[in-house]
Amino acid sequence: MRPWSALFLSMAVAAGSVVAAPPAPTALVIHGGAGVITRDQLSEADEAALRADLDAALDAGDAVLKRGGTALDAVTAAVQVLEDSPWFNAGKGAVFTADGTHELDAAIMEGHTRRAGAVAGVRTVRHPVLLARAVMEHSPHVFLAADGAEAFADTRPELERVANRWFDTERRRQQLEAAKEREQRQAAGEVIPLPPGAYFGTVGAVALDANGHIAVATSTGGMTNKRWGRIGDAPVIGAGTYANDQCGISATGWGEFYLRTVAAHDICARVALRGDPIEAAAEDVINRVIPALGGDGGAIGLDARGTIVMPFNTSGMYRGWVKPDGTRGTAVFREP
Repeated sequence: MRPWSALFLSMAVAAGSVVAAPPAPTALVIHGGAGVITRDQLSEADEAALRADLDAALDAGDAVLKRGGTALDAVTAAVQVLEDSPWFNAGKGAVFTADGTHELDAAIMEGHTRRAGAVAGVRTVRHPVLLARAVMEHSPHVFLAADGAEAFADTRPELERVANRWFDTERRRQQLEAAKEREQRQAAGEVIPLPPGAYFGTVGAVALDANGHIAVATSTGGMTNKRWGRIGDAPVIGAGTYANDQCGISATGWGEFYLRTVAAHDICARVALRGDPIEAAAEDVINRVIPALGGDGGAIGLDARGTIVMPFNTSGMYRGWVKPDGTRGTAVFREP
């Protein structure tokens, strides 16, 4: 029970009556990737469609919180919706590997227990976030990859399985073809800048429930045209996904730099161990530490009071939020 709830209850008892304590505030923040869009790439109709999917994810997660559910269930529900949307690089909208297939990564973590689960290189599980949660709850391990993750999924009949081609979308196939053409031209000696969003694209959610518990989940298809079983930061606990009892962070951006800086853990450690406000901690890591090494991207997070942060240093970041006071919204570019 939170301190103010206990105080309210004790005052009511002293006055000779027991009055139910007001519900503790909850909060939810989600993202659908940073750095993947500029204004001239996004039509009004497309923006409306992707905002609708962000709203649907907010609805799913917030409904869990409003009925007294756990932060863990809330982030699971929100990320499942985003995994089913073709607009984001996770699940149905995942990018293609160099081989023309999909390799999906996901992670989930509960802050007050430090329980965590993660998977990488998944090929046939419709909702990788559910497989990551199954690893956390039904295995002695934290992180499973590729064939091992698939074999573990075989032991969990509740997980929906699909053919790898189920994740295909035409927009992602065109991005793969463009990446391969760029690769061929570079091999011939041309110098061609990376296209917007080459290293980006992830979905994630962070929630605070009425018990004051924080959870975070992240899911991604990785990098277009990736090879050799490349794994980014999203499924790596501490890099792209992390929660403790004071903070939760889900990151999105150039994964190699989030791995090298252990970005999500860095933010939460500053909050929990040094007492930094989450706004200052997130701003410094996302907009100073990572860019200083040459990386970019963004993150979402919240603290134990429900303070929401959404820093990014790219042209945009798909995001949505429900604050403790109940106000909510979605945004793509810098202005809400």
